[in-house]
Amino acid sequence: MSDAHFSANCPSRILFAEVADKWSMMILKVLSDEPQRFNEIKRRLEGVSQKALTQTLRRLERNGLITRTVLSTSPVAVRYALSPLGKSLVVPFAALYAWTCHNLPEVEAARRNYDARA
Repeated sequence: MSDAHFSANCPSRILFAEVADKWSMMILKVLSDEPQRFNEIKRRLEGVSQKALTQTLRRLERNGLITRTVLSTSPVAVRYALSPLGKSLVVPFAALYAWTCHNLPEVEAARRNYDARA
């Protein structure tokens, strides 16, 4: 990766920002289990607002990471699922999650040390 990827208008930087935020990563994890309807996703993501969830789902769909299917039920419902491109993020995100769990004690110790100095 060159320093050019850090320029404000670099498409990879923009995509990274849209994929690596907390709600995107959590939604992709929830959908990695199976397709879900909006309210099912909302129930599994404690603290997400309806607005934030809607915006994040739209962004993930726009980037080709999830699919949105309108179900002809009464009332009409929408189901979200990982696209093949979205499925390609499952392994890297699992590695990041494993790193987080493995290193959390060390990070918490660093935070305590920092806060004690501040």
